[in-house]
Amino acid sequence: MKFFLSVVGMILIIEGLPYFAFPEKIKAWLIKVISIPASQLRTFGFLAMCLGMALVYLGQKSNFF
Repeated sequence: MKFFLSVVGMILIIEGLPYFAFPEKIKAWLIKVISIPASQLRTFGFLAMCLGMALVYLGQKSNFF
């Protein structure tokens, strides 16, 4: 549980950093995201999840890192 909370905390730090550092650019970027079709966003999200799962697998099951 301690490791899980550490990982969630790091994710929140990484996710919050752009909003803290570049709030105006994030607003402009979000306006652009609205114009992207849902199917492309869904595809990007799926690919990001697959990459994340692959990284977790490599980190847990091998001596790659």
